[in-house]
Amino acid sequence: MSAGRTRLAAGVLAVGMLAAGCGGSPSTGSTGSTSAGGKITLTLNLFGNMGFKELYAKYEAAHPNIKIVERTSAYNDHHRNLAAHLATGSGTADIEGIDTGFVAQFRNQPQHFADLRQHGADQLKDRWLPWKWEASLAKSGAQIGYGTDVGGLAMCYRRDLFEKAGLPTDRDEVAKLWPDWTSYFETGKRYTAKKPEGAAFFDGGPQVFNAMVGQAETGYYDTQDNVVVATNPAIRSAYDEVLKAVADGQSAKLVGSSPAWNTGFAKSQFATIACPAWMLAKIQDQGKDFAGQWDVAAIPGGGGNWGGSYLTVPAQSKNLKEAVALIAWLTAPEQQIEVFTKHGILPSTVATYDKPEVTGLKHEFFNDAPIGKIFTTAARNLKPQYQGPRAGDIQTAIRDAINRVEEGKQDGAEAWTQVLGDIERISK
Repeated sequence: MSAGRTRLAAGVLAVGMLAAGCGGSPSTGSTGSTSAGGKITLTLNLFGNMGFKELYAKYEAAHPNIKIVERTSAYNDHHRNLAAHLATGSGTADIEGIDTGFVAQFRNQPQHFADLRQHGADQLKDRWLPWKWEASLAKSGAQIGYGTDVGGLAMCYRRDLFEKAGLPTDRDEVAKLWPDWTSYFETGKRYTAKKPEGAAFFDGGPQVFNAMVGQAETGYYDTQDNVVVATNPAIRSAYDEVLKAVADGQSAKLVGSSPAWNTGFAKSQFATIACPAWMLAKIQDQGKDFAGQWDVAAIPGGGGNWGGSYLTVPAQSKNLKEAVALIAWLTAPEQQIEVFTKHGILPSTVATYDKPEVTGLKHEFFNDAPIGKIFTTAARNLKPQYQGPRAGDIQTAIRDAINRVEEGKQDGAEAWTQVLGDIERISK
């Protein structure tokens, strides 16, 4: 592994130097903002840990006139703030991250972003999975973002909690427990009957629901941008199954990415969590004391996707050319490999799936789980689900509905009636 890391670092530096020689570095007379040392400061607004922090020093070393500042906020707050800043014409960073659930909303506003085709994007498009590239294309053909990661899906679980509940702990045996979601919830009943005190089967209903919907052929929209939540049986079926499991006591009733959810990792409040590749970094960050106790098994249903992101450059950027050069570098295959090997965040660049440092990667924190094999297989087999303009907001509305049931504020039928009304308002 160390030799591979040495070759990787050399490749990263070479790419950085190439960018400097191909117009990626600032031109003389740039109008961009500068820091006290005369450097151009590039700001990034992101959500959560996207795995870039270790890369900034390498880019700054290859571009001595660049200083990079990352700011992070909660998922919903980030996208809400971005929409507001675009609407008012001020307040964005030089670079803004956008989740796949929101990219359709923002690609409908291409006037607010740099069209990356004007900066060499067409020469880079073959880097990405075709559907990843197309998801950030505006109807005008403008490309507003470069893909960072894809989600893929697996199931992370606590071996020690499974053992205490009398369940198998070997990842292959665990995967056999749940070939489908019905089996997963049946396993949850077995676990709940003998669970360690304070440790529910899963973290929260909305997170399981998202994983289930991520496997459906059709999600919240059809391909003509019609909202189909009320008529899509996959949505209602997932909703009902999750709420039945909640009623059976399988949920820790934690809201994803909330402070209480973060604490839930540290306090062992749940034994399984639907696990797209980017979740690995969150588990490591929040569950530091449980290295080797976490493991990774196949997801019920055997595939699907949840999440993945893009880097965009708002037209407001005072350092537009420099920002475009940075996002091209951060999303290049070499950097995506490094992010995956350090954080488990799955690349969206096709060439990386044949690299032994990716396919052969095992993760010590997750009991040496072969995450390279698990997640690249998931990515290759992924059937992309169409994302409509307000998919992210619809997902949030359904999350809130399930949370109201978990909190005892409504029953399932009442929450469903309200969420259909909320979605109708969102979609107007």
